Amino acid sequence: MYRTEKISEVKEHVRKWKREGKTIGLVPTMGYLHEGHGSLIKRAREENDIVIVSDFVNPIQFGPKEDLATYPRDFEADCALCESIGADLIFHPEPEEMYAPDFCSHVGVETLSEHLCGARRPVHFNGVCTVVTKLFMISEADRAYFGQKDAQQLAIVRRMVRDLNYNIEIVGCPIVREEDGLAKSSRNTYMSPMERKAAVVLHKALSRAEEEVRQGEKDANKIRRIISDIIEEEPLAKIDYVEVVDWNELQPIERIDGPVLVAIAVFIGKVRLIDNFIVE
Repeated sequence: MYRTEKISEVKEHVRKWKREGKTIGLVPTMGYLHEGHGSLIKRAREENDIVIVSDFVNPIQFGPKEDLATYPRDFEADCALCESIGADLIFHPEPEEMYAPDFCSHVGVETLSEHLCGARRPVHFNGVCTVVTKLFMISEADRAYFGQKDAQQLAIVRRMVRDLNYNIEIVGCPIVREEDGLAKSSRNTYMSPMERKAAVVLHKALSRAEEEVRQGEKDANKIRRIISDIIEEEPLAKIDYVEVVDWNELQPIERIDGPVLVAIAVFIGKVRLIDNFIVE
């Protein structure tokens, strides 16, 4: 497996692979990889000749009060995981490699970024779209793999690719969970044992709501109440948002008549966790 911090070296490998007619799968990550990331890499391995993993904590998607400085990092462990699954190249640039001192170009998607996490993190999705665009250009990938846990991100990247005619397929992959149902996340490591136990309430609330939706419940406000009531029973949990939105435009709805995303963000202590389910 190749390791590089340089865009020029990635492009050199890509030119060689393209000359050989090989397909390329890209897995964009911010490192500190876990089994959720591993599932994306495995899927990319199954569907492409070459797999590139980016390992980059992207500074422009963090707000001034967010956890950029403390975001967990372990590059050697990331390399070990990538190599064990069969990735061909891991791209681990410094911020200065990705963003020149006078960098002033950004990509964004309106409407889909207005609600959910976008309402709380106003710079976040412009930062995501910008770095993902750069990674698409650098890797010349045929497919890119994103997890459903970050459902708003998945929807926004798909819309960006459609609207701007990028020549790449976006592949969404299912949420990977711990045995007790908690969605795997790099931020799970921030929680104390007591908080970790409390965090199971997210999956408990969503499972109950999903059961109601799949049994035919159409009242979006009732679904919101079911989730909120369960979460509020947990003393360590504080709701950031509970939303029911249409899956195409990510706009709040009152009645469930088509594809729907039910998404939550909850603070467990100081740790903000997100989770969701989608009913097509």
